[in-house]
Amino acid sequence: MKVLVVAEFYPRVADPVLGVWAHRQALATRDAGADVRVVVLHRPIAPAARIGDPQAWREAIAQPGRAELDGLDVRYVKFVSPPRGRSYPYWGAFAAPALALALRRIRRTFPYDLIHAHYALPAADAVLRTRPGVPLVISEHGGDVFHTARLPAGRAKVQRAFGAARIVLANSLGIEHAVQDLGATETRVVHLGTDLTPMERRPPAQPTLVTVGQLIARKRQADVLRAMWVLRDRRPDLRYRLIGDGPERDALALLAAQLDLGDRVEFTGSLSHEEAMRRGRDASVFVMPSTDEAFGVAYVEAMAAGLPAIGSRGEPGPEDIARLGHGMRLVPPGDPEALAAEIDTLLDGDWGARIGAAAQATVTAHFTWPACGAATVAAYREALDG
Repeated sequence: MKVLVVAEFYPRVADPVLGVWAHRQALATRDAGADVRVVVLHRPIAPAARIGDPQAWREAIAQPGRAELDGLDVRYVKFVSPPRGRSYPYWGAFAAPALALALRRIRRTFPYDLIHAHYALPAADAVLRTRPGVPLVISEHGGDVFHTARLPAGRAKVQRAFGAARIVLANSLGIEHAVQDLGATETRVVHLGTDLTPMERRPPAQPTLVTVGQLIARKRQADVLRAMWVLRDRRPDLRYRLIGDGPERDALALLAAQLDLGDRVEFTGSLSHEEAMRRGRDASVFVMPSTDEAFGVAYVEAMAAGLPAIGSRGEPGPEDIARLGHGMRLVPPGDPEALAAEIDTLLDGDWGARIGAAAQATVTAHFTWPACGAATVAAYREALDG
């Protein structure tokens, strides 16, 4: 089968980590037997974390129209639109004219059987506006549910896209229920994955917590800092590494200083995906007590290396991971005291090691890229047969 993936979030020169999970899923579906090409809706704006970097702006504007990433043919379709925010539900209309032209050109040499759009908006909405004439599959990773459907005009457009899709793929059971409430009729849960390739990981000289993710409020890195303060007497040597960048960096640095933790907290900034995984796995416990967490590939990437992971109870992704095996620990959201107690327990050498081994077994059984690729291709076949 010939499949065309359409995505807004996908690696590019200015931001090679953006949407790397979508790229990995495309590679996994190719390896599972699909013939895959990719179209990226590219709005030539510098990444938020590098908005003041002239080089980032030059890279975004000069993004080549075509690239080969790990053997995949990827085309970047540029479009312009108003700033993100209340205008976001309309971005599909802004992207559709350029996408329609790209689809006509691609169809001449690659007669695709199906289009797989990541998110209802703007990708699936833009696809529907081109009247593609082939089945549409949508992957939902949480953004439409937690953000776009809550914007004025957003809910109706999300519902229209889900209703038009042959199948909607949800990245967790909670997100599957949410997309059904938003009009999806045929749904499947397809978990994203991680690599099982062994990576060298030595126990850190001092107990170290790590979070890999954007420095934004909903990731709740501030709760980890407060939990460290709760443990200040019991764990005076505890360290915390924050991998990623974002608008909360200055506020988090200030909080660390106010809690007298400044010399025990490391901000790495944005790293390549490979380096982020290496630094993330070189820790004792992965901690991300975030809210509105649809899945969280970072959890399973850490667990694959034998790190226990902590997430928030009631969130779709952490709940799904915990439901399928051991290694994911759940704490109430916004509760630094409970978080501190769980961290303290996992830093016990014997218990932490056993939970880490269980985490690896959970990932091996349920969260690999080959499993993701096989499940995605199976959904494609259903969509084509329907």
